[in-house]
Amino acid sequence: MSSNRNSRTRLVTAAATVALAALSLTACSDGTGARDEGASAGSSPAGSPAASTPASKAPASGSNGASANGSEGTPNGASSTGTSSDDAKPTANTPASKGPASSGKAVTCQGSNTKTVAAPLTRPINHMLLTVTNTGSNTCYLYGYPAVQFGEAQSVPPVDEDTHPQAVVTLKPGESGYASVLLSGADGSTANGHTEKSLTVHFSGRSDNENVAPAHPSLPADGMYIDDSLKVTYWQQSLDDVIAW
Repeated sequence: MSSNRNSRTRLVTAAATVALAALSLTACSDGTGARDEGASAGSSPAGSPAASTPASKAPASGSNGASANGSEGTPNGASSTGTSSDDAKPTANTPASKGPASSGKAVTCQGSNTKTVAAPLTRPINHMLLTVTNTGSNTCYLYGYPAVQFGEAQSVPPVDEDTHPQAVVTLKPGESGYASVLLSGADGSTANGHTEKSLTVHFSGRSDNENVAPAHPSLPADGMYIDDSLKVTYWQQSLDDVIAW
């Protein structure tokens, strides 16, 4: 009889062991936090993902979808919609367009680009003033002195070397240069006195072989009285320098 009691005791003990094992397995699968002893030692701790999945990134730019370094396919900082309003403004290195201008190259003053006027002076007496005005669009140079030719004269009067200017007379468009002509001696004793009614003024070029057009200013209706005292000044920038001669 004791052997029967021992057998029942062993059966009860075995049944209790099986029940405990079943409860332990149930606890591992019901989320109670019981640890599965069979888990790998390399498993991640509870609450941390084993393989982190990168979160999706939002576009770095605003609503137009361009990247922080410019829109796709365009250089950094370039506009994805075309030229910006700032691009249309002139900068310090991009001057605004200007109208056509003259070449700026200075030329020789001559009959074709100037107007020459010959007028007698009351003081000093027996003198004539030549006024040359630049009527062209470029600056011109009055070289040397006027070679005046009265009528059909075969020679031109000499120049007074004391009137040589310090620099070549330069005339911008609209400006005038001057020279004075001594027509005759004050006392009328000089030889070959006569009256002429036409005048040609020859200009000098920068070089001797330059082709320079002369001028033909009008003389008073009764002409100009001249004699062997004829002499001229160099071209002058200032009218005062001519009047003082």
